Amino acid sequence: MTARNAATSSVQETPSTQGWLLLLEASFARLRLGMTVMPSMGLLFGLLLGWEGGPVAPLLVWGGVYLPVLLFVRWGHRRYLHERTVQSPEALLTTWTRRVRRLALAHGVGVSLSVVLPLGQASYEFMLLLYITLAGILAGNAAQMTATLAVYRMYFIGAVGGLAMIPWAFPGQWPFILPMTLITAAVIYRSAVNSHRFFVRQVVLEERSRDLAERYREASQAAERALAEKNHFLTTAAHDLRQPVHAMALLAEAIALHGRGHPHIDNLLVQWRLSMRSVNHMFDALLDLSRIESGAVELRPAPVSLAALFEDLRTQFATDASARGLVLRLHPPPHGAAVLADPALVRQSVANLVQNALRYTPEGGVLVGARRRGVHWRIEVWDTGVGVALHEQAQIYQAFYRPEHAWQVHRSGHGLGLAVVARCVALMQARQGLQSRLGKGSCFWLELPATQQAAATLTTVPTAAPGTSPPLRGRCLVLDDDPHVLNAWSTLLVTWGIDVRLASNAAEAFAHLDTGFAPHSILCDQRLRSGESGFDVLRALLDRCPDARGAMVSGEYDSPELQTAQDEGYLVLRKPVDVDELHAVLSQWLRGQKFE
Repeated sequence: MTARNAATSSVQETPSTQGWLLLLEASFARLRLGMTVMPSMGLLFGLLLGWEGGPVAPLLVWGGVYLPVLLFVRWGHRRYLHERTVQSPEALLTTWTRRVRRLALAHGVGVSLSVVLPLGQASYEFMLLLYITLAGILAGNAAQMTATLAVYRMYFIGAVGGLAMIPWAFPGQWPFILPMTLITAAVIYRSAVNSHRFFVRQVVLEERSRDLAERYREASQAAERALAEKNHFLTTAAHDLRQPVHAMALLAEAIALHGRGHPHIDNLLVQWRLSMRSVNHMFDALLDLSRIESGAVELRPAPVSLAALFEDLRTQFATDASARGLVLRLHPPPHGAAVLADPALVRQSVANLVQNALRYTPEGGVLVGARRRGVHWRIEVWDTGVGVALHEQAQIYQAFYRPEHAWQVHRSGHGLGLAVVARCVALMQARQGLQSRLGKGSCFWLELPATQQAAATLTTVPTAAPGTSPPLRGRCLVLDDDPHVLNAWSTLLVTWGIDVRLASNAAEAFAHLDTGFAPHSILCDQRLRSGESGFDVLRALLDRCPDARGAMVSGEYDSPELQTAQDEGYLVLRKPVDVDELHAVLSQWLRGQKFE
């Protein structure tokens, strides 16, 4: 009976044949899109290589080869659409999974060839730019091609073949670059696996809801269960989803420090940071949405200073706007202006509106202002972006909804930012609205009750350019259960000049202390695979090292242990940790310490 129940549970958690076909179509679409940009990439890198004095032809030919391949792929897609109408779903899935996997492998091998062709004829900077670009493509596909993991796996196998060329591409630096690249590739693949699980889970939930919707009463009950499961899944998975992003953020800073002085690398790493910040913003939106829907958010109204809020927005989005080539203007109200609202919810709402405006404004700028309306303050976010069609304005606040034209401007959004704004505004019993003209721009606004007394608002740590952090000196002990994250911690802290020891559980941490290692700072993850509470381990280590300073580092947001740590005055850093904030904390902790 137990085996039968287990088999039944396994079936329930697996999509139907139609669901797998839907996932295959998503991977196929992403694969076609990825191949479409290859001719442009060959042209740009070929011209760049020619500008450096190298041969133009190899990369131009490489990009040109993709043109007839794309015609063949378009024909193949039309054939798939035809066979979908005449074949059974089972036969279609078997046949086309095999074909798309082969196409993904061929595309991956083609990507690897872009590294082989300029070997021995290109500069160090050119090869580094090429490798970083390919890593970005590999990471982007890890989030969108993994609906069918077998397809992405074949693409990954073909694409990482270019790693074998690193000793020839960087004959003087390969002992450092190759391990860093292998770590990054492992982090990307693990992120791909997590992304695939998320795709599958969403399809399962969708199919389950569609099936139960045929019976009204059962559908209502099942929808509530599905919502609770989704929220529980997102909350539980938050730690694992943030781990690879956290590791990549640390590695990006370390790479920036090692590659300091190369303007191309600096610009690419700024873009890398912005991309990871976008991924983290998506995770935050998913978790915020699930917490609000599950009723886990407790409303705590307090006076919020609008001047401080606007300064936080300037600090948070100035770099992002500049990187996009946009002008961000903020017109704060007079000093002392304040609204009565939950500080966290109002800041999240306005930040989401600004993020949304920047994302869907191809050129021009974004203006944030506030005006008094009777006993209320209206916060307005204007943009010169694509606008919203009149018939879509009522739907735009729904979760996972994106207007059709928005996909043409920016494909990384998931339709969550405005959904979170709508939930936050409803929770605060405030008002919101928008005015928009398609192709001209939009104005989104929030209206909140005014108050006289303004409270201080936490200021965001300014974002510095990658690789500009000054060196540090001291000893640090880091505990984390993920070996890839530990390697990333070590790479960054050693690059900063810190003597670091790594541990995955309490026994390993105390073993370092037994050897005479006396840390000045201790950074500890909350969730350890050994089953130990990270906070209990941190307190025990600080008892053993009374002169050390300690902080919790975790991707969890609703952990009772972390709340207890904050209540007791311990610093809690959320993954992915902002490297500028981390550097500032360690700089303060290590200042004035004695070194032996």
